[in-house]
Amino acid sequence: MPLFLAAAMLSSAGAGAPTAVADEPTVEAGASSSLVTLRKGDRGRAVRRVQRRLGLSADGVFGKQTARAVRRFQRRRGLTADGIVGPLTRQALRLRPFTRDSVVHPGGRSGGGAPAGDAPAEGEGSVKLPRVLRRIAQCESGGDATAVSPDGQYRGKFQFLRETWKAYGGRGSDPAKAPESHQDRVALHLYRHRGTDPWPVCGKQ
Repeated sequence: MPLFLAAAMLSSAGAGAPTAVADEPTVEAGASSSLVTLRKGDRGRAVRRVQRRLGLSADGVFGKQTARAVRRFQRRRGLTADGIVGPLTRQALRLRPFTRDSVVHPGGRSGGGAPAGDAPAEGEGSVKLPRVLRRIAQCESGGDATAVSPDGQYRGKFQFLRETWKAYGGRGSDPAKAPESHQDRVALHLYRHRGTDPWPVCGKQ
């Protein structure tokens, strides 16, 4: 039986947080600071920390120069070179988790995990998945985009909970009925925010 996302929700959610919906935006205030990510357009103390670690002028604005430096660093470390400082890149930079009050996103929104508006890129063309996600999909579902667990809770190629699917930008109510390319995009979005934590066993094989 595939190992599902529920275990990650139990292990990574804060004390007292609802286990089944730990990734929903409605409980974001109680989520771990490890969910805070940085990308182009952000500003604040967290951005300055990254810039100093990359040897840049620490002006606290995540602009083109910072994005290029992040991508170069990611390529050197064998990470997905997307210019986003998620948990894997932050750990590779040897930085502690960012706090929500240390970053402001465009439009003045404080830092957080994966709000509903922070969705995967639009489009249904194929997306190139990193090797780790291809391995996770094979482990979780045998790569079957229509796979559903016996109890019906875990669905699709990456065995999403419906709540996780919705929180990370999935369209439609059923991951197992979504196009495989869209499932790949949502999984990549989740991976950029959470690393392999949502797949506690398959993510470590």
